[in-house]
Amino acid sequence: MPRDMTGTGRYPPNPFYRPISFYSAVRLGDPEQLAKVMQTDPYFVTQDNGAGAPVHFATTYRQLDMVHHLLNNGAEVNQADEKGFTPLHRAAYLAHYDGYLEIYEYLLSRGADPGIRTEEYDPYLNPGKHLPIDVCEDEEVKQKLRALDKKYSSTEKVRRPHPDIGCWWTLYDYGLDRVRMWKPDYKHPYPEEIRRQKDDAERKKAKAERRRRKAAAAARGVEAGTDNNAATHSSQPAAAKAPAVPDTPIAFLFPGQGSQVVGMLKESKDLPAVKAMLEKAKAVLGYDLLDVCLNGPKEKLDDTTIAQPALFVAGLAAVERLRSTDPKAVEGCSATAGLSLGEYCALVFAGAMSFEDGLKVVKVRGESMAAAAKMGPPHGMLSIIGLSDDDVDAICKDVRSRSGPESVCQMANYLFPQGRVISGHKTALEVAMTEATKKGALKAVPLAVSGAFHTSLMQPARDALLQVLSTIKMETPRIPIYSNVTAHHFPEAAAIPAMLGRQLVEPVQWESILKALIGAGKTQLHELGPGAQVKAMLKRINNDVWKAAKNVAA
Repeated sequence: MPRDMTGTGRYPPNPFYRPISFYSAVRLGDPEQLAKVMQTDPYFVTQDNGAGAPVHFATTYRQLDMVHHLLNNGAEVNQADEKGFTPLHRAAYLAHYDGYLEIYEYLLSRGADPGIRTEEYDPYLNPGKHLPIDVCEDEEVKQKLRALDKKYSSTEKVRRPHPDIGCWWTLYDYGLDRVRMWKPDYKHPYPEEIRRQKDDAERKKAKAERRRRKAAAAARGVEAGTDNNAATHSSQPAAAKAPAVPDTPIAFLFPGQGSQVVGMLKESKDLPAVKAMLEKAKAVLGYDLLDVCLNGPKEKLDDTTIAQPALFVAGLAAVERLRSTDPKAVEGCSATAGLSLGEYCALVFAGAMSFEDGLKVVKVRGESMAAAAKMGPPHGMLSIIGLSDDDVDAICKDVRSRSGPESVCQMANYLFPQGRVISGHKTALEVAMTEATKKGALKAVPLAVSGAFHTSLMQPARDALLQVLSTIKMETPRIPIYSNVTAHHFPEAAAIPAMLGRQLVEPVQWESILKALIGAGKTQLHELGPGAQVKAMLKRINNDVWKAAKNVAA
């Protein structure tokens, strides 16, 4: 991550050669021009301005000689870009084109590590952290990559560099040679971070003092109250008034299943409110949810029966983490929504149900969905990117007509423009995947879920869900909650249980929800929970709102 120099009063020098000159020299394979640029201006052979370091550019543009030149002059063969792609990842991704297998092999010969994984850069559409071989989509080419990995398995691997090896300010202040010596997990005490921590501590101390004085003043006011005032308040109690909905552009969004990751809750587990939630979760669930979230294993955390309670707690824990650092954002939230499972986080945050009731419902929801997923022929979900709704609907209709009346193949999630998920029996989805590819889909890939969620195949889970919902009390939400089913906010508390039941067997209208929030003036969106599942979708809907959106992990 590049250093945040906001408020430091420091600005980089105006170069004689603009950055495009620096990167163009790499892209065009011109080492003489590159040397001239670097002698004139403070450019660095490992700097990353957001699209990768020079060695990434040279790999992408198939400049093997420039890759060789860069590595001989200080570039790092295992440097990762903002998505976690090393040059080896880029070569593997492009290996089905001429020339990239040679670059892949050359990088291996220079100590590139095929065991390095990416960041989770697209948690919904391409979840997980990927090895270089994972990003290659051609099976025949993958076999060639495996053979090369085996051929160079005995080659000593170069140590992965420190993440700040690409940060211009770090290189400018400390020099490449010094940063190269830092271990990958080293945390350097940057002066601007120390100053921010000190300022933050002083603000918290001042806030605590204001609260103490306010509490003391309130106590003195109570002691000074007259008997007449006490009698008046006793005989004429004030009617309880629901707080007005804040008139702000702030809205909270909660991600759904698939965004879970081992290690979540580590940032919030020590907050008092989160500790209380985890104790209640242990009592309701019968196991230590925190241990699973922190330590996994991944296969256990990905299980629907565990993933759903874990994400429910993580979403609300992220709220508490934000409250500890920016309470005004939490107080100013004026609308909320959650994707599928995330809708339950939104309901609790908005006061429609208690945390304990919400967890009780989510537990039953996860268990009943997992049970429904095991009924009948295998079923699942398929992500299709790059086709119109008419094309996707036509594919589903055609597949159903060819597979028989009992076959299920239908739209399940409207995520973002031309980003859809269909659900159904796996045999039908296999045909749909082939047909989507023929129609020109950019991507048609199965999702790592256990069943055909948001279809009629979840009817048994709906019945169990409605049963548990009948045992809890729903309250009127204090702020609007946008429903997955209608993309409008719930009209009243009494309507919520039926809508939640419908959500299991009907498509999720997530794209319409995001557009409705933006249309209502909600332009400061916070994603509360692990990963960046929701923000990745938001980018495809409104670029300005996406840029302003914030992620708060648990």
